[in-house]
Amino acid sequence: MAEDVWRTVDDYFGRMLLGPDPVLDAALEANAIGGLPAIDVFPAQGKLLHLLARSIGARRILEIGTLGGYSTIWLARALPPDGQLLTCEIDPRHAQVATSNLAMAGFAEIVDVRVGPALDTLSTLGPDVDGRFDLTFIDADKAANTEYFEHALRLSRPGSMIIVDNVVRNGRVVDAGSDDPSVLGTRRLAEVVAQEERVSATVIQTVGAKGYDGFLLALVH
Repeated sequence: MAEDVWRTVDDYFGRMLLGPDPVLDAALEANAIGGLPAIDVFPAQGKLLHLLARSIGARRILEIGTLGGYSTIWLARALPPDGQLLTCEIDPRHAQVATSNLAMAGFAEIVDVRVGPALDTLSTLGPDVDGRFDLTFIDADKAANTEYFEHALRLSRPGSMIIVDNVVRNGRVVDAGSDDPSVLGTRRLAEVVAQEERVSATVIQTVGAKGYDGFLLALVH
């Protein structure tokens, strides 16, 4: 019953504040046709990412976990015409669908889709050569969240924001005895962020059409 209410509220505010979006709808349809799992952020969450990127004047964005490019489109829309977005996707089929969706959305020139394990891609990047990112969105293999965060921090500047999705895990994150790799990875991330003096961070729990979860938001000093 609660989840029905969450979805209804999401739908209400979606109609009121987001309205129809043929480009994003087409991306989701292409994802479904391509057989991609329906685990994209919900529209309200995509708009939140968009607004956060705009609020800090992001010009360079790093995304870890592309899937079909739905969240990538939301983030790319926040960039200025000369902005850049680098997104990492391990699955070549997902990356192919994402590349097509991004071209359809008009972002082929500003989005660089890197195919392969994200840690391999990230290890090739250096702030002195490749520049620093203003915002990083992490939504990939949860067991590696800490490693993704550490790379994001290395590639950030003071004032950058790092956002990690799915950190509440339907409340399972508080289970110290869990053997779920996603829970273990998220708990390890929380411990690392808690000790990291270069960031100020918080977690916002969320409910909605995607169920019960949350974001970690960290501002780099």
